[in-house]
Amino acid sequence: MGKCMLCPRRCRADREKGETGVCRETDRIRVARAALHMWEEPCISGETGSGTVFFTGCSLGCVYCQNFQISESRTGAEISPDRLAEIFLELQEKGAANLNLVTPTHFVPGIVKALEKAKTDGLSLPVVYNTGGYELVETLRMLEGLVDVWLPDLKYLNPENARRYSRAPDYPERAREALDEMVRQSGSPRFDEKGMMTRGVIVRHLLLPGCLKDAKHIVRYLYHRYGNRIYISLMNQYTPMESLDVKTYPELGVRVSERAYRQLVDYALELGVEQAFIQEGETAKESFIPPFTLEGVLPADHAEKEGKESGTDVLI
Repeated sequence: MGKCMLCPRRCRADREKGETGVCRETDRIRVARAALHMWEEPCISGETGSGTVFFTGCSLGCVYCQNFQISESRTGAEISPDRLAEIFLELQEKGAANLNLVTPTHFVPGIVKALEKAKTDGLSLPVVYNTGGYELVETLRMLEGLVDVWLPDLKYLNPENARRYSRAPDYPERAREALDEMVRQSGSPRFDEKGMMTRGVIVRHLLLPGCLKDAKHIVRYLYHRYGNRIYISLMNQYTPMESLDVKTYPELGVRVSERAYRQLVDYALELGVEQAFIQEGETAKESFIPPFTLEGVLPADHAEKEGKESGTDVLI
């Protein structure tokens, strides 16, 4: 990370010397929450919850970000790779179904060290890589043999949408390349006796207001390219957040209509998609965003001494 090239932004920030990249982070790992999480797909959360680690910062920077408190670096504590390895093992002890790394790309070198140490010390959970999909194949290859389940978004195939909402007109190309690499590494989907995914790829698409045409394009692309080698997760819970500039992006200031989501689901069924997750009932009105209070991040003795206040910046 001396001249950072971990993500497609290739910003070349000297993060080792304290410069922040496009991700808004230096090379020091920052985490906002590490806890059991029940709001993933059923084969990820299961009955006990996914052991989810929310990393601070993000290189994509979508204008509608649902986790803006952490993507904009507003909260998080600095921890060492050794402490991160401890967190992984603590989540396993709490009964997590898997280890779920959320927005991890800009910390991959430290995560690799932590995973290697944790596995040596007894980590046996499947590792889930939960990402916005804007990845470099070279970075993903650093994780080969360490990640079991890939959980990427495919946000756009329309470059104009990618430019307008994420300042990343190359997102479609980079995301397609990344998906090919994830499928290569994971192979065919595998599940345990409880129906939990132990290897494979689940591609998520969050339907945005007014973007049904691109959403259908995404479903068609995924089905025709990968067939039953992946699962597709179609999400309807888009929520306009307080960080959204509604004057600049008025089209995003509303929720997705039930009619638009149903059209997307029906389109997937008409194509022949069978391996998919859909959301029904009141999910569009529910919040899937947990509180980012540093839960599970600091060692117990330190957390008791310092309190769990957002924005704490200490290296453990």
